[in-house]
Amino acid sequence: MTFRLVPVVFVALLAAGCASSSKVMLGQARPAIDPSQVQVYRTAPAGAQEIAQLESKSAVGFGTQGQTDAAVARLKREAAALGANGVVLIGVGSSGSPVGMSVGAGSYGRHSGGGLSMGIPTTQKQAAGVAIYVPPGTVVDPTSVVPAPAPKN
Repeated sequence: MTFRLVPVVFVALLAAGCASSSKVMLGQARPAIDPSQVQVYRTAPAGAQEIAQLESKSAVGFGTQGQTDAAVARLKREAAALGANGVVLIGVGSSGSPVGMSVGAGSYGRHSGGGLSMGIPTTQKQAAGVAIYVPPGTVVDPTSVVPAPAPKN
């Protein structure tokens, strides 16, 4: 057996764990805005209009805070593309995504070979939220706002 197959299998496994997102429209989309203008909320302010239910997944990794931040940032980008200036964060979670690789072996007559197997336990972070439009001048309870992640050095 040749080891040229190993990189192909590895790339296929990585592709299966790529970041993704989905949406279900609940209302009318608006013109797109810059994602930096999208605020994340724990609860929707009074008078907010629902635009879409959103779900996003980070790339496969080892369950870091960066993966969680990436999943929430993806929600913000999706909301901004729909013209939503807010996202009500419903939840953040993770799912196991075990990546495994094995190489078989066999024997014939006096010729024999060995095998190799390894597993890499990885995680994919998920975030769900509702894209909303908060009209200008709406009074927002400061405790309903989710603080932005700290900047990376």
